[in-house]
Amino acid sequence: MLAALDERHNTLSGPATKKLCERAYQVFGETEYQRLAGISIAHLYNLRKSISYIGHRHQYEKTKPVRSKIGERRKPNANGQPGFVRIDSVHQGDQDGVKGVYHINAVDEITQFEVVCTVEKISEHYLIPVLEQLLDTFPFVIKGFHSDNGSEYINKQVAKLLEKLLIEFTKSRARQTNDNALAESKKCLDCPQILGL
Repeated sequence: MLAALDERHNTLSGPATKKLCERAYQVFGETEYQRLAGISIAHLYNLRKSISYIGHRHQYEKTKPVRSKIGERRKPNANGQPGFVRIDSVHQGDQDGVKGVYHINAVDEITQFEVVCTVEKISEHYLIPVLEQLLDTFPFVIKGFHSDNGSEYINKQVAKLLEKLLIEFTKSRARQTNDNALAESKKCLDCPQILGL
C-alpha cells in the first residue's frame, strides 16, 4: 500500500505521507489505509527501506550528462585552407603485463599532411610537450585543432596550450561519427613522419 501511495505522489516526506494515509482512512473511509494511518513517521521511513517495499517500487535516476565547456562541439570548417588538424590517440596494446605505448596521430584536413608521435603514457606530463612539438612540426600555421571527446584532449592543460597558440579548439558532436573520421581512419600504419619521444 505504501509503495503504491508513494508511486502516485512521487514519494512525499514522512509527515505528508502520514497525513495522506490518515485522510484516506478517516475522511474518505478507505479501510485499507487503517494500519498506515496509525503508524509513526519513523516507521514509515523504516518501511521504505524494507525489501518488500523496494521489490514493489523501483526508482531509477537517469544518468546526467556532464557538459565540458572546453572546446566547441562542432565539425571544424577549414574553408579549403591548410592548418586544420584532426587528432586521435591509439593504444598499441599491452604485452606480458607491460603497458604498451600510445601513438598520437595528427592529420591536416586539406593537405593530408600527417604527423605521428609516440608517448609512454597519455597523461598531461607526457602529452603536453609532445603536442607542442607535434604542432610545431607542421609546415604551415595551425589554425584549428579537432579531437574526439577523450579526456586526454578535453582538459584544461590542452585548452590552455591551444589558447596560448591562438588555435581554435573543436570537439566531436554526439552521434556524429564522421566528425573525426579523418584521424580515426589513419591508424599510424603508413606514417610519413614519426617523432619518438
